[in-house]
Amino acid sequence: MPRLINKIPTRGGALMLGALPFILLAATYLVASELRLAENANDKLLPSFQTLGDAIQQFALEENKRSGDIQLWSDTTASLIRLGAGLSIGAFIGLAVGIALGVVPYFRATLASFVAALSMVPPLALLPILFIVFGLGEASKIILIIIGVAPFIMRDIAMRVGELPVEQLIKAQTLGASTWLVTLRVVLPQMWPRLIDAVRLSLGPAWLFLIAAEAIAATDGLGYRIFLVRRYMAMDIILPYVVWITVLAFAMDFGLRKLSIKLFPWYHSGAERA
Repeated sequence: MPRLINKIPTRGGALMLGALPFILLAATYLVASELRLAENANDKLLPSFQTLGDAIQQFALEENKRSGDIQLWSDTTASLIRLGAGLSIGAFIGLAVGIALGVVPYFRATLASFVAALSMVPPLALLPILFIVFGLGEASKIILIIIGVAPFIMRDIAMRVGELPVEQLIKAQTLGASTWLVTLRVVLPQMWPRLIDAVRLSLGPAWLFLIAAEAIAATDGLGYRIFLVRRYMAMDIILPYVVWITVLAFAMDFGLRKLSIKLFPWYHSGAERA
């Protein structure tokens, strides 16, 4: 009899098993909502699917009477611009500093401890300082995301550089390559897929920093909308927004993974063999 550890589900079976937790969660919510609404028809904590559908139609399909915008899409656009800017800049800084830490011993001796200490600072604790220094506009929100993700990416890239076979660096230098050429032709090409992995792992914290900043000081955005309607206990709006943020984060992670597979198949084939 085969051991459970050796049993692999078919593709269809894997899809069904993957969908099962979501189905169970939806069923649990439906039952709990029905029970609460049966006791109190005005209960706001667990609105019915019909109420959720009406709220989604209002925010995702109908124009706002005051602004003329469709609220969900304008909030999504504002949040994604901030998130994209913060992640892009943070990834670039993390890649540059991380490679320098991994390649140049003098640079590593000078900044490795500082970067490690910086990565331990809770970014949300710096939010009031950022608002004081940079104001309540877009800059403080984007900088919070950069501060939140860049140190992690720096350390991750530096460790990945340290894992490269020493023989590669020695051979390149034997052929006359300078430090700059070794970095550009040997190290950097191997760090691109690892950078994508680091950005994927940073998506969750980046969303957290974005929502926190929007909740405190913003006039639009997904986080702003959630904290705006919380005072009315508008769970019919909050829950769809939370689900939408989750869908966006999942889509970004999925897209980055597919991009990495398409651009760097050698990296993923090696990972599968390992």
